[in-house]
Amino acid sequence: MCGTCGCGTDNISIRKPGEITELQHFVQITDHVHDHHHGHDHHHHESVHIDLEKNVLDKNQLEAERNRGYFEAKKILALNLVSSPGSGKTSILERTLKDLKDEINFYVIEGDQQTMNDANRIDALRIPVVQVNTGQGCHLESDMIYRAVKELNPVENSVLMIENVGNLVCPAMFDLGEDKRVVIVSITEGEDKPIKYPDMFHTSDICLINKIDLLPYLNFDLEKLKDYALRVNPNLKFFEVSATTGQGMDRWYDWLREEIGKKQNL
Repeated sequence: MCGTCGCGTDNISIRKPGEITELQHFVQITDHVHDHHHGHDHHHHESVHIDLEKNVLDKNQLEAERNRGYFEAKKILALNLVSSPGSGKTSILERTLKDLKDEINFYVIEGDQQTMNDANRIDALRIPVVQVNTGQGCHLESDMIYRAVKELNPVENSVLMIENVGNLVCPAMFDLGEDKRVVIVSITEGEDKPIKYPDMFHTSDICLINKIDLLPYLNFDLEKLKDYALRVNPNLKFFEVSATTGQGMDRWYDWLREEIGKKQNL
């Protein structure tokens, strides 16, 4: 059980299309927590929860730094793609891979609670991919990334795309060792997502605003969305895109090329 949000993280599987590798992921909880009785006072419950949350996040951060060191040593640009379900995260990833795969060496980690659906979509593009199924878990953690990367074994000067579990809450708390966090929001979700879920937008570097081809058909204020997001994170950079039509994707690709150049010149 995850101490930060209550999700179950004890039944994780990492799979490549065409093969299955089982990974059991455990959060260490002391015997005292296991033996915790309902008769204890409320403040003691709170103390145990806070200590457990701190231990989980500290452990995750330590492993994130291990990932970050690996990525730096191999000059791998790692991007953590986050969003709510249905924003078009996988569609943007697919479009990016299709357009740039002859130019850039991509590797992909797909995060979902269940199914191989997204990994199969990426595999169809002949891009190396592993699927991490989190079971009851609502986010990826840094040790899952470490084990998935060992399966992928990416070459130097490549790009690792991590598609996180669709969720605008818990993934914000877990550093995966990525270089940049990219939050994707679609115009069908409304303008107020940044102020409803501020932690995610505050911890992100890039905001892709997807499905802009639908703007003529929706009562949606694009500038209001940006204003809300900038209140939360004044440094956030925006790209307005459509994964369906390709509109605006060139600016996103230019940014990606620039970041690859920075990484390779470290």
